[in-house]
Amino acid sequence: MPKTQKKPSNIKARPGKSEAPSIERQTARDDIEVTALSLQSGALSPQMKAYFDKCTEKLGFVPNVLAAYAFDNAKLEAFVAMYNDLMLAPSGLSKLEREMIAVAVSSQNRCYYCLVAHGAAVRAMSGDPALGELMAMNYRAARLSKRHRAMLDFAVRMTNEPWSVEEEHREALRKAGFSDRDIWDIAAVAGFFNMSNRVASATDMRPNAVYHGQAR
Repeated sequence: MPKTQKKPSNIKARPGKSEAPSIERQTARDDIEVTALSLQSGALSPQMKAYFDKCTEKLGFVPNVLAAYAFDNAKLEAFVAMYNDLMLAPSGLSKLEREMIAVAVSSQNRCYYCLVAHGAAVRAMSGDPALGELMAMNYRAARLSKRHRAMLDFAVRMTNEPWSVEEEHREALRKAGFSDRDIWDIAAVAGFFNMSNRVASATDMRPNAVYHGQAR
């Protein structure tokens, strides 16, 4: 009978499935440890308490970005006022267009919080899950109208090379059908999310776990 060869003592057998190291579910603590900073929630004004209650009523949860800002009521109120004005108030830009800008900008900045939260908003508002993914991955691969391509090109240029914006880029928006007020709004939304992206990344702000499964 042929002799069986012994395995060299320095070679270890590959671990079976039962021996594979476990990986913690990535969203396990995201709704508990909202940021990497130890900031305690402060006293909220009656207006902000009511706003949090409204979020819970309409969304089923309070967005973690609001919880993150809750350590300082004045900063929370300023953030909420600016966000609501830019993203929800009447504008020549639709709410979906403003969310598309948010995600395209956040993609350039690789902002985990905003890509997850606003990617979910694009999926929900458009009824097209793939559009949300394309905004997050590479908006240039999306089948966009000339209007939307011009809008996102401008927002991304403003994000990556703001010093390079010239009249020709504003004129490209006008040719795509945007008014001068619309151009202001595109710039304001892009500017706001550049600020938000940087704060979120600096503090390791974590999006609500529920966003990951929305509108898929």
